[in-house]
Amino acid sequence: MNDANNNALKKRYQYVFNQLEYIRESHIPDVSLQEMGTVESVSAGIAIVSGLFGAGFEELLLFPNDIYGIAFNIDEHEIGVIMLGDYTALHAGDEVKRTGRVMDIAVGNGLIGRVIDPLGNALDAKGNIVTRERFPIERPAPDIMSRSPVTEPLQTGVKALDALLPIGRGQTGKTAIAIDTILNQKDKNVLCVYCAIGQKSASVAKTITTLQRNSAMEYTVVMVTEGNDPPGLDYIAPYAATSIAEYFTQQGKDVLIVYDDLTQHARSYRELSLLLRRPPGREAFPGDIFYLHSRLLERSTHLNEALGGGSLTALPIIETEEQNMSAYIPTNLISITDGQIYLSPTLFSLGVLPAIDVGKSVSRVGGKAQKPAFRKVSGALKLAYAQFEELETFARFGARLDSDSLLAIEHGLRIRACMKQAESHPFSVAAQIAILLALTKGLLDTIPLNVIDSAQDSIIDGLGTLAPALYEKLASAQPLSDEESDTVMTMIKTKLASVASTADTKTTTGTER
Repeated sequence: MNDANNNALKKRYQYVFNQLEYIRESHIPDVSLQEMGTVESVSAGIAIVSGLFGAGFEELLLFPNDIYGIAFNIDEHEIGVIMLGDYTALHAGDEVKRTGRVMDIAVGNGLIGRVIDPLGNALDAKGNIVTRERFPIERPAPDIMSRSPVTEPLQTGVKALDALLPIGRGQTGKTAIAIDTILNQKDKNVLCVYCAIGQKSASVAKTITTLQRNSAMEYTVVMVTEGNDPPGLDYIAPYAATSIAEYFTQQGKDVLIVYDDLTQHARSYRELSLLLRRPPGREAFPGDIFYLHSRLLERSTHLNEALGGGSLTALPIIETEEQNMSAYIPTNLISITDGQIYLSPTLFSLGVLPAIDVGKSVSRVGGKAQKPAFRKVSGALKLAYAQFEELETFARFGARLDSDSLLAIEHGLRIRACMKQAESHPFSVAAQIAILLALTKGLLDTIPLNVIDSAQDSIIDGLGTLAPALYEKLASAQPLSDEESDTVMTMIKTKLASVASTADTKTTTGTER
Protein backbone atom coordinates (compact mmCIF):
# COMPACT_ATOMS: atom_id res chain seq x y z
CA MET A 1 0.00 0.00 0.00
CA ASN A 2 2.82 2.36 0.92
CA ASP A 3 4.63 1.65 -2.36
CA ALA A 4 1.46 2.49 -4.31
CA ASN A 5 1.07 5.80 -2.47
CA ASN A 6 4.73 6.71 -3.06
CA ASN A 7 4.43 5.99 -6.76
CA ALA A 8 1.31 8.14 -6.98
CA LEU A 9 3.10 11.04 -5.25
CA LYS A 10 6.11 10.73 -7.56
CA LYS A 11 3.87 10.86 -10.63
CA ARG A 12 2.07 13.93 -9.30
CA TYR A 13 5.37 15.72 -8.51
CA GLN A 14 6.66 14.85 -11.98
CA TYR A 15 3.47 16.26 -13.52
CA VAL A 16 3.83 19.55 -11.60
CA PHE A 17 7.51 19.77 -12.55
CA ASN A 18 6.71 19.26 -16.24
CA GLN A 19 4.04 21.96 -16.09
CA LEU A 20 6.53 24.43 -14.57
CA GLU A 21 9.12 23.61 -17.25
CA TYR A 22 6.46 24.22 -19.92
CA ILE A 23 5.63 27.61 -18.45
CA ARG A 24 9.33 28.56 -18.19
CA GLU A 25 10.07 27.58 -21.80
CA SER A 26 6.90 29.07 -23.25
CA HIS A 27 6.71 32.48 -24.90
CA ILE A 28 5.06 34.14 -21.92
CA PRO A 29 6.91 37.46 -21.51
CA ASP A 30 9.30 37.70 -18.53
CA VAL A 31 7.83 40.18 -16.10
CA SER A 32 10.39 41.43 -13.53
CA LEU A 33 9.99 43.90 -10.72
CA GLN A 34 12.24 46.94 -10.51
CA GLU A 35 12.35 49.44 -7.69
CA MET A 36 11.76 52.99 -8.92
CA GLY A 37 12.30 56.28 -7.13
CA THR A 38 11.54 59.93 -7.70
CA VAL A 39 13.77 63.01 -7.74
CA GLU A 40 12.59 65.38 -5.01
CA SER A 41 15.10 68.17 -5.60
CA VAL A 42 18.34 68.91 -7.45
CA SER A 43 21.07 71.34 -6.38
CA ALA A 44 24.77 71.91 -7.07
CA GLY A 45 26.16 68.41 -7.58
CA ILE A 46 23.62 66.52 -5.48
CA ALA A 47 20.03 65.24 -5.74
CA ILE A 48 17.50 64.20 -3.12
CA VAL A 49 15.60 61.03 -4.08
CA SER A 50 12.64 59.29 -2.46
CA GLY A 51 11.05 55.89 -2.95
CA LEU A 52 14.17 53.71 -3.14
CA PHE A 53 13.75 51.97 0.20
CA GLY A 54 16.03 49.06 -0.72
CA ALA A 55 18.99 51.10 -1.98
CA GLY A 56 22.33 50.51 -0.26
CA PHE A 57 25.14 52.86 0.72
CA GLU A 58 27.26 53.89 -2.32
CA GLU A 59 24.93 52.01 -4.70
CA LEU A 60 24.96 53.36 -8.24
CA LEU A 61 21.64 54.93 -9.28
CA LEU A 62 20.52 55.63 -12.84
CA PHE A 63 18.83 58.93 -13.72
CA PRO A 64 17.29 60.00 -17.06
CA ASN A 65 19.69 60.66 -19.97
CA ASP A 66 22.04 57.94 -18.63
CA ILE A 67 23.27 60.13 -15.78
CA TYR A 68 24.58 58.23 -12.78
CA GLY A 69 24.77 59.08 -9.12
CA ILE A 70 26.02 57.45 -5.92
CA ALA A 71 23.64 56.91 -2.97
CA PHE A 72 25.49 58.63 -0.14
CA ASN A 73 23.06 59.69 2.58
CA ILE A 74 20.68 56.83 3.39
CA ASP A 75 17.91 58.36 5.51
CA GLU A 76 14.56 56.88 6.49
CA HIS A 77 12.46 58.67 3.88
CA GLU A 78 15.00 59.98 1.33
CA ILE A 79 18.45 59.44 -0.14
CA GLY A 80 21.13 62.07 -0.75
CA VAL A 81 22.82 61.29 -4.06
CA ILE A 82 26.20 62.52 -5.36
CA MET A 83 25.77 63.25 -9.06
CA LEU A 84 28.43 62.07 -11.52
CA GLY A 85 27.28 63.84 -14.67
CA ASP A 86 25.49 66.90 -16.06
CA TYR A 87 22.71 67.22 -13.51
CA THR A 88 21.39 70.54 -14.90
CA ALA A 89 18.85 68.72 -17.11
CA LEU A 90 17.26 66.90 -14.15
CA HIS A 91 14.03 68.09 -12.56
CA ALA A 92 11.89 67.21 -9.59
CA GLY A 93 9.64 64.30 -10.47
CA ASP A 94 12.13 62.50 -12.75
CA GLU A 95 12.35 58.73 -12.29
CA VAL A 96 15.39 57.07 -10.70
CA LYS A 97 16.32 53.40 -11.00
CA ARG A 98 18.50 51.17 -8.87
CA THR A 99 21.36 49.36 -10.60
CA GLY A 100 22.18 46.92 -7.80
CA ARG A 101 25.92 47.58 -8.12
CA VAL A 102 28.52 49.98 -6.82
CA MET A 103 30.58 52.40 -8.91
CA ASP A 104 33.25 50.62 -10.94
CA ILE A 105 35.68 51.45 -13.74
CA ALA A 106 37.25 49.66 -16.69
CA VAL A 107 40.80 48.41 -16.09
CA GLY A 108 43.41 46.85 -18.36
CA ASN A 109 46.24 47.48 -20.78
CA GLY A 110 43.91 49.35 -23.12
CA LEU A 111 44.10 52.35 -20.78
CA ILE A 112 47.86 52.85 -21.14
CA GLY A 113 48.60 56.01 -23.08
CA ARG A 114 45.03 57.28 -22.78
CA VAL A 115 43.44 60.33 -21.13
CA ILE A 116 40.18 59.46 -19.36
CA ASP A 117 37.66 60.83 -16.87
CA PRO A 118 36.72 59.07 -13.59
CA LEU A 119 33.88 57.28 -15.35
CA GLY A 120 36.32 55.68 -17.79
CA ASN A 121 35.25 57.80 -20.78
CA ALA A 122 37.99 58.78 -23.24
CA LEU A 123 38.93 62.47 -23.28
CA ASP A 124 41.46 62.19 -26.10
CA ALA A 125 40.85 61.67 -29.81
CA LYS A 126 42.01 58.04 -29.94
CA GLY A 127 38.62 56.34 -30.13
CA ASN A 128 36.81 54.12 -27.67
CA ILE A 129 38.65 52.32 -24.88
CA VAL A 130 38.46 48.53 -25.09
CA THR A 131 38.97 46.51 -21.89
CA ARG A 132 37.67 43.20 -20.55
CA GLU A 133 37.60 43.79 -16.80
CA ARG A 134 36.08 46.26 -14.38
CA PHE A 135 37.12 46.95 -10.78
CA PRO A 136 35.03 48.65 -8.08
CA ILE A 137 36.54 52.06 -7.30
CA GLU A 138 36.33 51.31 -3.55
CA ARG A 139 38.38 48.21 -2.74
CA PRO A 140 39.83 47.01 0.57
CA ALA A 141 43.52 47.64 1.15
CA PRO A 142 45.80 44.55 1.15
CA ASP A 143 46.09 42.94 4.57
CA ILE A 144 49.35 42.84 6.51
CA MET A 145 50.27 39.29 5.50
CA SER A 146 49.99 40.23 1.80
CA ARG A 147 52.59 42.98 2.11
CA SER A 148 56.38 42.98 1.91
CA PRO A 149 58.81 45.49 3.46
CA VAL A 150 59.61 48.62 1.47
CA THR A 151 63.25 48.22 0.45
CA GLU A 152 63.35 49.01 -3.28
CA PRO A 153 63.78 52.70 -4.17
CA LEU A 154 61.62 54.59 -6.64
CA GLN A 155 64.19 56.74 -8.44
CA THR A 156 62.75 60.19 -9.11
CA GLY A 157 65.75 61.58 -10.99
CA VAL A 158 65.66 64.57 -8.62
CA LYS A 159 68.98 64.72 -6.74
CA ALA A 160 67.57 66.36 -3.62
CA LEU A 161 65.07 63.51 -3.26
CA ASP A 162 67.08 60.46 -4.27
CA ALA A 163 70.03 61.55 -2.13
CA LEU A 164 68.41 63.14 0.94
CA LEU A 165 64.73 62.08 0.97
CA PRO A 166 64.48 58.67 -0.70
CA ILE A 167 61.09 57.32 -1.75
CA GLY A 168 60.54 53.58 -1.60
CA ARG A 169 58.36 51.51 -3.91
CA GLY A 170 55.13 50.96 -2.03
CA GLN A 171 55.23 54.25 -0.07
CA THR A 172 52.79 57.12 0.11
CA GLY A 173 55.33 63.12 -1.69
CA LYS A 174 54.02 70.11 -6.42
CA THR A 175 53.38 68.97 -9.89
CA ALA A 176 56.83 69.60 -11.44
CA ILE A 177 58.48 67.07 -9.13
CA ALA A 178 55.73 64.55 -9.76
CA ILE A 179 56.02 64.91 -13.53
CA ASP A 180 59.83 64.64 -13.35
CA THR A 181 59.35 61.43 -11.39
CA ILE A 182 57.07 60.06 -14.10
CA LEU A 183 59.56 61.04 -16.82
CA ASN A 184 62.33 59.25 -14.92
CA GLN A 185 60.44 55.93 -15.04
CA LYS A 186 61.12 55.52 -18.77
CA ASP A 187 62.70 52.11 -19.48
CA LYS A 188 62.47 51.20 -15.77
CA ASN A 189 59.45 48.90 -16.10
CA VAL A 190 57.28 51.17 -13.94
CA LEU A 191 53.76 52.09 -15.06
CA CYS A 192 52.37 55.48 -14.00
CA VAL A 193 48.90 56.84 -13.29
CA TYR A 194 48.51 60.63 -13.09
CA CYS A 195 45.25 61.77 -11.48
CA ALA A 196 44.51 65.48 -11.95
CA ILE A 197 41.71 66.50 -9.57
CA GLY A 198 39.84 69.72 -10.32
CA GLN A 199 42.78 71.22 -12.22
CA LYS A 200 42.72 74.04 -14.76
CA SER A 201 42.39 72.83 -18.34
CA ALA A 202 45.49 74.77 -19.38
CA SER A 203 47.59 73.16 -16.63
CA VAL A 204 46.42 69.67 -17.53
CA ALA A 205 47.06 70.30 -21.25
CA LYS A 206 50.60 71.45 -20.43
CA THR A 207 51.24 68.34 -18.35
CA ILE A 208 49.95 66.00 -21.06
CA THR A 209 52.07 67.82 -23.67
CA THR A 210 55.16 67.36 -21.48
CA LEU A 211 54.44 63.64 -21.10
CA GLN A 212 53.88 63.23 -24.85
CA ARG A 213 57.00 65.20 -25.77
CA ASN A 214 59.12 62.94 -23.57
CA SER A 215 57.41 59.71 -24.74
CA ALA A 216 56.09 59.15 -21.21
CA MET A 217 52.50 58.51 -22.34
CA GLU A 218 53.70 55.10 -23.54
CA TYR A 219 53.61 53.91 -19.93
CA THR A 220 51.17 56.38 -18.35
CA VAL A 221 47.41 56.64 -17.78
CA VAL A 222 46.05 60.16 -17.22
CA MET A 223 42.77 60.68 -15.37
CA VAL A 224 41.35 64.21 -15.43
CA THR A 225 38.62 66.16 -13.72
CA GLU A 226 38.51 69.88 -14.52
CA GLY A 227 37.52 72.80 -12.35
CA ASN A 228 34.03 73.03 -13.87
CA ASP A 229 33.20 69.33 -13.45
CA PRO A 230 30.65 68.23 -10.82
CA PRO A 231 32.23 67.80 -7.37
CA GLY A 232 31.11 64.17 -7.44
CA LEU A 233 33.65 63.44 -10.18
CA ASP A 234 36.38 65.05 -8.05
CA TYR A 235 35.30 62.84 -5.19
CA ILE A 236 35.53 59.51 -7.05
CA ALA A 237 38.59 60.39 -9.19
CA PRO A 238 41.40 59.21 -6.85
CA TYR A 239 39.55 56.00 -6.01
CA ALA A 240 38.92 55.20 -9.67
CA ALA A 241 42.57 55.96 -10.53
CA THR A 242 43.75 53.70 -7.72
CA SER A 243 41.62 50.80 -8.97
CA ILE A 244 43.27 51.15 -12.39
CA ALA A 245 46.70 51.15 -10.72
CA GLU A 246 45.79 48.13 -8.58
CA TYR A 247 44.95 46.09 -11.69
CA PHE A 248 48.55 46.45 -12.89
CA THR A 249 49.93 45.86 -9.39
CA GLN A 250 48.10 42.55 -9.23
CA GLN A 251 49.79 41.61 -12.51
CA GLY A 252 53.13 41.82 -10.67
CA LYS A 253 54.10 45.26 -12.01
CA ASP A 254 55.47 48.31 -10.21
CA VAL A 255 53.10 51.27 -10.43
CA LEU A 256 53.44 54.94 -9.48
CA ILE A 257 50.26 56.97 -8.88
CA VAL A 258 50.21 60.76 -8.46
CA TYR A 259 47.22 62.50 -6.85
CA ASP A 260 47.29 66.15 -7.95
CA ASP A 261 45.98 67.24 -5.59
CA LEU A 262 44.16 65.89 -2.52
CA THR A 263 43.49 69.38 -1.17
CA GLN A 264 41.03 69.91 -4.04
CA HIS A 265 39.62 66.46 -3.36
CA ALA A 266 39.01 67.41 0.28
CA ARG A 267 37.35 70.68 -0.75
CA SER A 268 35.00 68.87 -3.14
CA TYR A 269 34.07 66.41 -0.41
CA ARG A 270 33.48 69.30 1.99
CA GLU A 271 31.18 70.92 -0.59
CA LEU A 272 29.21 67.71 -1.06
CA SER A 273 28.95 67.10 2.68
CA LEU A 274 27.67 70.57 3.43
CA LEU A 275 25.13 70.35 0.60
CA LEU A 276 23.97 67.02 2.05
CA ARG A 277 23.66 68.76 5.45
CA ARG A 278 26.32 66.68 7.13
CA PRO A 279 27.62 68.38 10.29
CA PRO A 280 30.80 70.41 9.65
CA GLY A 281 33.85 70.00 11.85
CA ARG A 282 37.28 71.58 11.94
CA GLU A 283 37.74 74.16 9.15
CA ALA A 284 34.21 73.11 7.96
CA PHE A 285 35.54 69.73 6.81
CA PRO A 286 33.40 66.75 7.87
CA GLY A 287 34.91 64.56 10.54
CA ASP A 288 35.38 61.56 8.25
CA ILE A 289 37.79 63.36 5.91
CA PHE A 290 40.68 61.60 7.65
CA TYR A 291 39.12 58.21 7.00
CA LEU A 292 38.44 59.27 3.42
CA HIS A 293 42.15 59.75 2.69
CA SER A 294 43.50 57.01 4.92
CA ARG A 295 41.47 54.28 3.20
CA LEU A 296 42.72 55.63 -0.13
CA LEU A 297 46.42 55.75 0.75
CA GLU A 298 46.38 52.43 2.62
CA ARG A 299 45.87 50.81 -0.78
CA SER A 300 49.48 51.66 -1.64
CA THR A 301 51.61 48.62 -0.93
CA HIS A 302 54.39 46.27 -1.90
CA LEU A 303 52.82 42.83 -2.39
CA ASN A 304 54.71 39.72 -1.35
CA GLU A 305 56.13 37.32 -3.91
CA ALA A 306 53.22 34.88 -3.53
CA LEU A 307 50.92 37.60 -4.90
CA GLY A 308 53.27 38.60 -7.74
CA GLY A 309 55.55 41.06 -5.96
CA GLY A 310 54.01 44.15 -7.56
CA SER A 311 54.06 47.53 -5.85
CA LEU A 312 51.90 50.65 -5.79
CA THR A 313 53.65 53.88 -4.81
CA ALA A 314 51.51 56.95 -4.11
CA LEU A 315 52.63 60.57 -4.34
CA PRO A 316 49.77 62.63 -2.89
CA ILE A 317 50.14 66.38 -3.41
CA ILE A 318 48.56 68.85 -0.98
CA GLU A 319 48.62 72.63 -0.59
CA THR A 320 49.58 74.64 2.47
CA GLU A 321 48.11 78.05 3.18
CA GLU A 322 50.72 80.64 4.20
CA GLN A 323 53.20 77.76 4.73
CA ASN A 324 51.01 76.41 7.55
CA MET A 325 51.80 72.70 7.85
CA SER A 326 49.60 72.39 10.95
CA ALA A 327 46.32 72.98 9.08
CA TYR A 328 43.75 70.19 9.11
CA ILE A 329 44.34 68.55 5.73
CA PRO A 330 48.20 68.77 5.77
CA THR A 331 48.39 67.23 9.26
CA ASN A 332 45.99 64.48 8.19
CA LEU A 333 48.10 63.54 5.18
CA ILE A 334 51.41 63.81 7.05
CA SER A 335 50.15 61.42 9.72
CA ILE A 336 48.99 58.90 7.10
CA THR A 337 51.96 58.89 4.73
CA ASP A 338 55.54 57.60 5.11
CA GLY A 339 57.07 61.06 4.96
CA GLN A 340 56.64 64.45 3.38
CA ILE A 341 58.45 66.62 0.85
CA TYR A 342 57.92 70.29 1.71
CA LEU A 343 58.31 72.87 -1.05
CA SER A 344 59.18 76.31 0.30
CA PRO A 345 57.90 79.51 -1.34
CA THR A 346 60.91 81.29 0.17
CA LEU A 347 63.37 79.01 -1.62
CA PHE A 348 61.31 79.33 -4.79
CA SER A 349 61.59 83.14 -4.65
CA LEU A 350 65.37 82.77 -4.21
CA GLY A 351 65.60 80.67 -7.38
CA VAL A 352 66.41 77.41 -5.57
CA LEU A 353 64.56 74.91 -7.77
CA PRO A 354 63.21 72.44 -6.94
CA ALA A 355 62.35 74.42 -3.80
CA ILE A 356 62.66 71.48 -1.39
CA ASP A 357 63.05 72.50 2.25
CA VAL A 358 65.28 69.72 3.53
CA GLY A 359 64.72 70.71 7.16
CA LYS A 360 60.93 70.29 7.01
CA SER A 361 60.98 67.27 4.70
CA VAL A 362 61.09 63.76 6.11
CA SER A 363 61.57 60.26 4.71
CA ARG A 364 60.46 57.80 7.37
CA VAL A 365 61.82 54.86 5.38
CA GLY A 366 65.16 56.62 4.90
CA GLY A 367 68.22 54.61 3.95
CA LYS A 368 66.26 51.35 3.86
CA ALA A 369 64.82 52.52 0.54
CA GLN A 370 68.19 53.53 -0.90
CA LYS A 371 70.63 51.53 -2.97
CA PRO A 372 73.92 50.85 -1.13
CA ALA A 373 75.97 53.18 -3.35
CA PHE A 374 73.51 56.04 -2.74
CA ARG A 375 73.56 55.41 0.99
CA LYS A 376 77.36 55.53 1.05
CA VAL A 377 77.80 58.79 -0.85
CA SER A 378 74.84 60.72 0.61
CA GLY A 379 74.97 59.69 4.26
CA ALA A 380 76.55 62.91 5.57
CA LEU A 381 74.98 65.34 3.12
CA LYS A 382 71.73 66.06 4.98
CA LEU A 383 73.56 66.79 8.25
CA ALA A 384 76.11 69.00 6.46
CA TYR A 385 73.31 70.90 4.71
CA ALA A 386 71.38 71.40 7.96
CA GLN A 387 74.54 72.77 9.64
CA PHE A 388 75.11 75.08 6.70
CA GLU A 389 71.60 76.54 6.95
CA GLU A 390 72.12 77.29 10.66
CA LEU A 391 75.48 78.93 10.00
CA GLU A 392 74.08 80.88 7.06
CA THR A 393 71.47 82.40 9.37
CA PHE A 394 74.17 83.57 11.80
CA ALA A 395 76.27 84.95 8.93
CA ARG A 396 73.36 87.11 7.75
CA PHE A 397 73.42 88.93 11.07
CA GLY A 398 77.10 89.76 10.66
CA ALA A 399 78.34 87.21 13.16
CA ARG A 400 82.09 86.56 13.09
CA LEU A 401 82.74 82.95 12.09
CA ASP A 402 85.87 80.82 12.50
CA SER A 403 87.64 79.13 9.61
CA ASP A 404 85.85 75.79 10.09
CA SER A 405 82.47 77.52 9.97
CA LEU A 406 83.46 79.39 6.81
CA LEU A 407 84.50 76.11 5.20
CA ALA A 408 81.15 74.58 6.22
CA ILE A 409 79.34 77.49 4.56
CA GLU A 410 81.38 77.09 1.38
CA HIS A 411 80.58 73.37 1.35
CA GLY A 412 76.87 74.04 2.00
CA LEU A 413 76.68 76.53 -0.84
CA ARG A 414 77.95 73.84 -3.21
CA ILE A 415 75.42 71.34 -1.88
CA ARG A 416 72.61 73.84 -2.51
CA ALA A 417 73.95 74.63 -5.98
CA CYS A 418 74.15 70.94 -6.88
CA MET A 419 70.62 70.30 -5.62
CA LYS A 420 69.26 72.87 -8.07
CA GLN A 421 67.79 71.15 -11.09
CA ALA A 422 65.99 72.25 -14.24
CA GLU A 423 62.38 71.18 -14.70
CA SER A 424 61.80 68.05 -16.83
CA HIS A 425 65.49 67.20 -16.60
CA PRO A 426 65.85 64.11 -14.38
CA PHE A 427 69.37 62.82 -13.67
CA SER A 428 70.36 59.19 -14.17
CA VAL A 429 71.47 57.10 -11.21
CA ALA A 430 75.10 57.03 -12.41
CA ALA A 431 75.17 60.83 -12.85
CA GLN A 432 73.71 61.39 -9.38
CA ILE A 433 76.19 59.07 -7.67
CA ALA A 434 79.17 60.69 -9.42
CA ILE A 435 78.04 64.21 -8.48
CA LEU A 436 77.27 63.19 -4.90
CA LEU A 437 80.67 61.51 -4.63
CA ALA A 438 82.34 64.76 -5.70
CA LEU A 439 80.25 66.66 -3.13
CA THR A 440 80.92 64.38 -0.17
CA LYS A 441 84.67 64.27 -0.90
CA GLY A 442 84.82 68.08 -1.02
CA LEU A 443 86.06 68.13 -4.61
CA LEU A 444 83.60 70.87 -5.57
CA ASP A 445 84.47 73.19 -2.66
CA THR A 446 87.17 74.96 -4.69
CA ILE A 447 85.04 75.30 -7.82
CA PRO A 448 83.52 78.80 -8.30
CA LEU A 449 79.76 78.79 -7.78
CA ASN A 450 79.11 80.35 -11.18
CA VAL A 451 80.53 77.27 -12.93
CA ILE A 452 78.99 74.54 -10.74
CA ASP A 453 76.55 73.64 -13.51
CA SER A 454 79.43 73.31 -15.97
CA ALA A 455 81.31 71.18 -13.44
CA GLN A 456 78.34 68.81 -13.12
CA ASP A 457 77.98 68.57 -16.90
CA SER A 458 81.69 67.80 -17.17
CA ILE A 459 81.42 65.01 -14.58
CA ILE A 460 78.46 63.50 -16.46
CA ASP A 461 80.42 63.65 -19.73
CA GLY A 462 83.30 61.88 -18.00
CA LEU A 463 81.09 58.90 -17.19
CA GLY A 464 81.32 57.92 -20.83
CA THR A 465 85.08 57.39 -20.47
CA LEU A 466 84.68 54.74 -17.76
CA ALA A 467 84.87 51.05 -18.52
CA PRO A 468 81.44 49.62 -19.45
CA ALA A 469 81.45 47.25 -16.47
CA LEU A 470 82.22 50.08 -14.04
CA TYR A 471 79.57 52.34 -15.58
CA GLU A 472 77.00 49.54 -15.31
CA LYS A 473 77.88 49.13 -11.66
CA LEU A 474 77.33 52.85 -11.10
CA ALA A 475 74.05 52.78 -13.03
CA SER A 476 72.74 49.93 -10.87
CA ALA A 477 73.94 51.69 -7.68
CA GLN A 478 75.96 48.69 -6.53
CA PRO A 479 78.74 49.26 -3.95
CA LEU A 480 82.10 50.13 -5.51
CA SER A 481 85.37 48.55 -4.46
CA ASP A 482 88.19 50.84 -3.29
CA GLU A 483 89.91 50.44 -6.65
CA GLU A 484 86.75 51.26 -8.59
CA SER A 485 86.04 54.24 -6.35
CA ASP A 486 89.58 55.54 -6.96
CA THR A 487 89.05 55.23 -10.74
CA VAL A 488 85.85 57.29 -10.54
CA MET A 489 87.55 59.86 -8.28
CA THR A 490 90.44 60.21 -10.72
CA MET A 491 88.01 60.88 -13.57
CA ILE A 492 86.14 63.48 -11.50
CA LYS A 493 89.36 65.27 -10.47
CA THR A 494 90.53 65.40 -14.08
CA LYS A 495 87.23 66.87 -15.29
CA LEU A 496 87.05 69.41 -12.43
CA ALA A 497 90.63 70.52 -13.06
CA SER A 498 89.67 71.27 -16.65
CA VAL A 499 86.64 73.28 -15.48
CA ALA A 500 88.65 75.20 -12.89
CA SER A 501 91.31 76.17 -15.44
CA THR A 502 88.73 77.70 -17.77
CA ALA A 503 86.76 79.48 -15.01
CA ASP A 504 87.03 83.22 -14.62
CA THR A 505 89.77 83.83 -12.03
CA LYS A 506 87.96 86.96 -10.84
CA THR A 507 84.86 84.97 -9.75
CA THR A 508 84.42 85.02 -5.99
CA THR A 509 83.67 81.58 -4.60
CA GLY A 510 81.68 82.80 -1.61
CA THR A 511 78.79 84.36 -3.52
CA GLU A 512 75.86 82.53 -5.06
CA ARG A 513 74.74 83.23 -8.58
